[in-house]
Amino acid sequence: MTITDADDLLPNPWDLLAGADWASLEHACGSAAGTPALLAELLADDAGAQARALRHLNDPVHHQNTIYSATVPAALYVAAILSDPRTGTVVADRDGQALPLRAALLAWVTSVAIEVDSEAEAKMADVGLCLEEHPESVQVRALRPRLFQAVSAFLHAPDLAVQEAAIAAAVSLLDAPELVQQRALLTPLVRDVLVSSDNRSYRFIAGRGLKSWGEGTDVLPDDQDADLWAGGCSSEPPF
Repeated sequence: MTITDADDLLPNPWDLLAGADWASLEHACGSAAGTPALLAELLADDAGAQARALRHLNDPVHHQNTIYSATVPAALYVAAILSDPRTGTVVADRDGQALPLRAALLAWVTSVAIEVDSEAEAKMADVGLCLEEHPESVQVRALRPRLFQAVSAFLHAPDLAVQEAAIAAAVSLLDAPELVQQRALLTPLVRDVLVSSDNRSYRFIAGRGLKSWGEGTDVLPDDQDADLWAGGCSSEPPF
């Protein structure tokens, strides 16, 4: 698969909302029965409704960066709507800052991808846990080619906030063994765009990604970026 093909990997978002058994899925607050109605509001005509849907996506669907059973179809839905023009609006994030909704959704994909990558797996192993014993994490891993296909459409987005968010998401998704061949295509963008980002979260992702790909150590994260998630989350995307 190249960066531009396999459009048919993504489902119709409305079919996904209607077809998943959301009542049997869970997020941080229990049953996800009400989640499809809220996810649909990501494509509402009202920016306030979109912001409310984004908050639901972050918490409880992905509360404190946790992968729940509801996170899996939610991730696929987000991927399926990224190209919808209605995600080109500007919304307020949880800190009240204005940002493109598409950039926020891409940052959310990054956060989900990071929670199932090889580094996350190693950290789990250090405390006696096995990622493969968590079905939700295994399912998200299986989605990575689909998520990458959606994200890759914005690697050259004219809006820098969207482009940086897309590159960061792509770097995080390319931990997947089946996407390794895409790293050479993405490396120039990481070096030219993400390494110099004003967002330290993205600089960290760029340095970590390039190091893991064997692309040299000249762009390793600065000391100020190295403990990015020491407190469990970041105040900047991907949170």
